[in-house]
Parts: sequence; C-alpha cells; structure tokens
Amino acid sequence: MAEEKVILVNEKDEPIGLMPKMEAHEKALLHRAFSVFVINAKNQIMLQQRAAHKYHSPLLWTNTTCSHQREGENNIQAGTRRLQEEMGFSTDLKELFSFIYKAPFDNGLTEHEFDHVMIGYYEGEPNLNPDEAESWQWMAIEDVKADMQLHPEKYTVWFRIIFDKFYHYIEEHKTFL
Repeated sequence: MAEEKVILVNEKDEPIGLMPKMEAHEKALLHRAFSVFVINAKNQIMLQQRAAHKYHSPLLWTNTTCSHQREGENNIQAGTRRLQEEMGFSTDLKELFSFIYKAPFDNGLTEHEFDHVMIGYYEGEPNLNPDEAESWQWMAIEDVKADMQLHPEKYTVWFRIIFDKFYHYIEEHKTFL
C-alpha cells in the first residue's frame, strides 16, 4: 500500500502540492486536515481514545475523528469516510469553521494544519476499528471543558486546541445545538 499523502496548502487553503504524511509532519509544513465532533441529543460529544499502538498520542482522548483529506475529496466526503473507517458509522456532517494551528510533539513531529471543523449528530454506539481507536465515551461538553482543565495530559494536543475553538463557536451559535 502506498504511503498516504497530505494536501499542502497556503494560508488561504489553496492547494500547493502533495507530500507523504510523515514527511509533512517531520517538516512541519502546512497541510489540509479536518476534525469531526459528533454530538447526541443530550449535548454530549462522542470522544475517541486513540489506539495503544499509534505512533504518537497513544491512549489519549480526542474528538470523534480527525484526519487528512485525500486529493479530489471535499471536506465532508473526507470526514464521512474517516468517521466510517475509525468509528464504524455514518451521519450527515456540516462544516462549522476552519483555522490554522501548529502543535509540536515530543517525537519530533509537528501538526501544522489548516483544520476544517465539522459537526454531526448521532444517537447510537460506534463499531470501533481497533487499529484506530481503543475506546470511546459520550461526555457532556461542559464536562469535557472542566476535565481538560484539570487533566490536560489525558487529551491530545490538537484536541485541546480544537476543542477551545469549537466550544467558543457553539457558545456564539447556540442554534446548532
């Protein structure tokens, strides 16, 4: 299987090339990514615990799914694909906002992403792919915020950044929830 490539972009999210995912993370180059938050009727977020064998951030909690768009794939298609691959279900997604962030890891890799944040609604249980996720849980949005302040080490670096933006967005746009 060929190594996955990411879409390199400029600060306007305009594609400027393709690069193997690991190389882009080693060089800290800006690339397109997405983050999906799945919410239920109780206003809880479905959190994913990353698989134990992941090359970075193993066993840390994060948003429902996140990854990188493939060439020729729009944001919603990418989010839908990855939600099915990681969590074993599909739901309609809506893009909320996008922003750029940079997060270095202890292993020398850096996430430097133009992140498209999406939301979906679901009431069931996922069917986890064990290659991707160790566990999952529903957690109230306010409880995520409080727990993240008390125990930031339990959460992925990017989730701490993205959740803060997501939290402020939903506070300003209550009609979504």
